Amino acid sequence: MNGREAGLAIAGVSHQTADIAALEAFRFPDEAAFLASAKKQFGGVLLLQTCNRVEILVEGDAADLRDFLTGQGRKDFFLLDGRDALRHLFSLAAGIESMIVGEDQIIGQLKKSLADAEAAGSAGCFVAQCVTKAVHVGIEARRRTRINRGSVSVGSAAVLLAESEIGSLAGRHILVVGSGEMGLLVAQALAAKQLTAMYVANRTFNRAVQLAEKIGGNAVKFSELYRYIAISDVVISCTAAPHAVIRAAELAEAVSTRPRLPDGSPKPLIIIDIAQPRDVEEEAGTVTGVRLFTIDNLREVNEKTMATRKEEAERASAFVEEELGVFTRQLMRGSSDDCIAALHAWAEAVRTRERDRALSRLGACDERTTEILDDFSRVLTKKILADATASIRENAQAGDRAAAEAIVAALTRGTATGAKKKGDTRQ
Repeated sequence: MNGREAGLAIAGVSHQTADIAALEAFRFPDEAAFLASAKKQFGGVLLLQTCNRVEILVEGDAADLRDFLTGQGRKDFFLLDGRDALRHLFSLAAGIESMIVGEDQIIGQLKKSLADAEAAGSAGCFVAQCVTKAVHVGIEARRRTRINRGSVSVGSAAVLLAESEIGSLAGRHILVVGSGEMGLLVAQALAAKQLTAMYVANRTFNRAVQLAEKIGGNAVKFSELYRYIAISDVVISCTAAPHAVIRAAELAEAVSTRPRLPDGSPKPLIIIDIAQPRDVEEEAGTVTGVRLFTIDNLREVNEKTMATRKEEAERASAFVEEELGVFTRQLMRGSSDDCIAALHAWAEAVRTRERDRALSRLGACDERTTEILDDFSRVLTKKILADATASIRENAQAGDRAAAEAIVAALTRGTATGAKKKGDTRQ
């Protein structure tokens, strides 16, 4: 693909192409180090890491991005460039590519990733331009459609999953581990469920207090995490910790203190881990009485919500295509500017040279004659170049930069550099 749009490439993994283990393996724990390394290779780079996707956007060649990520030890990732990369980026911002179709959090996540890249000096003007446009498309798609109607977030999906497993949450005890954006979404979704108690735990106790105050819950100290796990019906964990915060051995001990059912087994405990990387050790799922779910299990919730949003998603996709065409034409128009500038710079050099020759042949001229000759040569040059300029712009906007460059070459060949053709004896 010709044109500036070919400069955008995207690679990564998501819930559509990988399970939670593959997502974890693909993540870049040190984002700052990754950006510092990548910006040496590309004109611009942005890293987007959420609970269900890891994607890298660069201004550069797709093959170079593939080689770079392979060199970073990453494999089995998708790779898009040019128009396909832009379509994916716009669809992502519109919520079409999300696990929970229509969720709003991706807008904030894209903004944050761009801010982080700009702070690291890695964004570059072109990547920033594409992401900023994508955010605009995402916001407008939600305004024009109802793709985000109802409860649409990974947090609310986790609550729906809990309800599907134990029925109504009324009268239940729920523990939310984590007080960041996802913790807030979970807590807000739980607030309307008439719980007997909602506990909020966070490594920084003050943040747990702040979230608990917002939703009418109770903040608990992280040191008492397992005590509150033992008295809860559901635990939803969504911290940003780089390692597991709920370990199998301690969990087994906490579960052993739970009330017993008639058959002697402990009262069931639902744990939903929507963190990336995971908050709960995988072995925790083998503890008697524990039913462990991860973001992989939220796919079923998405399938149900997708059925009701299919028409809205199709409308959003149609809008994305419209905006993709508009933005592509803008990029192509921009790519024609340097061709047109080169042509007009050449023409101006020829014009002024021939004007000066004419003035020299006329001998002493008054100021009036000089102005008339200058205006005449300027208007004549502009009219001569009008059709060529229009053709260059049309070809560039159609994505055929090679044709645009060929027009410039055809007009300037032999005189652009002042070089003579072989056999040319003209003086």
